[in-house]
Amino acid sequence: MRISTLAALAAVLACPLAPTCRAEYTPEMKRAPTEPVWEARLGAFSEPVYDAEVEKLFEAYEKSVGHKVAPGAKKKVGLKIYSDSGPGMATPTVLVKAVIAALERRGYANGNIFLVGLNQLRLRMTGYLPSLVTGDTEFKGNPVFVLESNRYYDPVWFYDSPLPERFDPIFAAHQTEGVPNTSTKEEDRKSFLATPLFLDTDFWINLPVYTDHLVLGINGALVNATLWNASNTARFFRSPATAPAAVAEMSAIPELRQTWLFSIASLEHYQYIGGPFFNSLYTKSEPLLWLGTDPVMMDSLMRARINLARRHEGFEPISDEIRTLEFAETLGVGSTLIKDARMIDVD
Repeated sequence: MRISTLAALAAVLACPLAPTCRAEYTPEMKRAPTEPVWEARLGAFSEPVYDAEVEKLFEAYEKSVGHKVAPGAKKKVGLKIYSDSGPGMATPTVLVKAVIAALERRGYANGNIFLVGLNQLRLRMTGYLPSLVTGDTEFKGNPVFVLESNRYYDPVWFYDSPLPERFDPIFAAHQTEGVPNTSTKEEDRKSFLATPLFLDTDFWINLPVYTDHLVLGINGALVNATLWNASNTARFFRSPATAPAAVAEMSAIPELRQTWLFSIASLEHYQYIGGPFFNSLYTKSEPLLWLGTDPVMMDSLMRARINLARRHEGFEPISDEIRTLEFAETLGVGSTLIKDARMIDVD
């Protein structure tokens, strides 16, 4: 069975939390983009420049929606950062500090702006948790929630996969050989969601970093908001058939989407091959900062950039068999039509 066919089957059967799931997958479906991507140009990768350009992006977004970003009933904001490729390919700390400053100018208390990351060691290595040697941190007063601690998942909120990798006779036969089964089939089907982002906040902001990914094609806005934001998701990376469908379906969960304000991505560094493991030989840098409410469009624009870099260096482009973005488009999450993208230069 072809990869895209098996993933389509997963998309049909899964997603109990996302009523926007369609009855079938139609690869030819292309949705016209409805939201712009705002672009700022970075004169330098310094804190003052990031601060000024992030403010311009916030103002452009506020002008577009017709109201200011301001504290609501819960008076809290979550920032989903990315650190899982380790030092060299993490969300720039200067960007996170600039976003925090923009939120403080809009009335949010510093202690009510929290960061969410996946792995404690990599969060510490990339500067988001205090150094074990000095105890210093750049984020004084901002709580950092480590998802792998399993303290921030709620048993009521989960994504249920109909094709659990552990019990898949095709992909799991050798991976589970000799490993005792300590979980039930029902438990293995579930990936619990990080509820602080969508239950405890007025809204949350996604701050991805871009790399290629052997299974998912693009490791960026969609993946940072879904698989890097839930438990028990390593199973999807072992099975190239189910991972794209899982990302698309999780990104369509209404509660997650309703509180997801926008994504901000810096192109200060991104990796075009060998990802998500950091390799400095295959990285590029552009002095650009994007803000968008359509994660599919942002990921599609970066897929084009990454493919351009791969071709330039003599590598094959990302496989057309990986349909992560197309599945998300089918579920109404966004558009892949980059030729019709509305890029707005805030400078």
